[in-house]
Amino acid sequence: MIYENIILGNEGKIATVTINRPESLNALNYKTIRELSDAFGKLNDDREIRVIILTGSGEKSFVAGADIKEFSDFGTEAAEDLARNGQNLLFNKIENLNKPVIAAVNGFALGGGLELAMACHIRYASDNAKLGLPEVTLGLIPGYGGTQRLPQLVGKGIANELIFSAKMITAERAKEIGLVNEVFSSSELLEKTKELATLISRNSPMGISKAIAAVNLAGISNGFETEIKSFGELFEMDDKKEGVAAFLEKRKPAF
Repeated sequence: MIYENIILGNEGKIATVTINRPESLNALNYKTIRELSDAFGKLNDDREIRVIILTGSGEKSFVAGADIKEFSDFGTEAAEDLARNGQNLLFNKIENLNKPVIAAVNGFALGGGLELAMACHIRYASDNAKLGLPEVTLGLIPGYGGTQRLPQLVGKGIANELIFSAKMITAERAKEIGLVNEVFSSSELLEKTKELATLISRNSPMGISKAIAAVNLAGISNGFETEIKSFGELFEMDDKKEGVAAFLEKRKPAF
């Protein structure tokens, strides 16, 4: 697929996916969702890539929301298809990827943009970031997983407050409530995100993959059983053998 709305780059084991629609503050249209889905699928299959960073072009916006012009005249069936296809093609795909995805939230992350960031495994934000789910101002609700992922991250009460009020919050407030992990200046954001990605990239790819799957089931009935089985399965894998050998030999593992 030839990408028109995203830019791919990589430095060693770290890939960077940049949404590049600055004229619309990187708003998500269906074409961009399809391009992102294709890119994440290919990066997931690339054995050389260990960590993926997702960001938006410029400093004004990560993703300012969905492209409302695309669905303004939809009926019920078309709207359900839009939400279902978007979730399956991109948002759920990112959450369940075998590799960690870090969102570098630079500027506005509203509506579908915040939902996209929440689908990532870790979120760093710039100090000028503004985050929110304004869908109720349009007579809608979040349709790309926002009503499900936000309560998991910040708790039901705060999630209700943000969704019902449609207010934007600052990056610092987002950190206070656990919506983002860290806040940096705009000039530092990508560098600090790459530092974390580099740290992660040195660790066991198989261990991280199993950890993603287990953490995604936290609070669900079979989450503990998934952890137990994954823990056991890893004992038969090369990463565990190398990691334990390196520890006993007092050297760094070569995963």
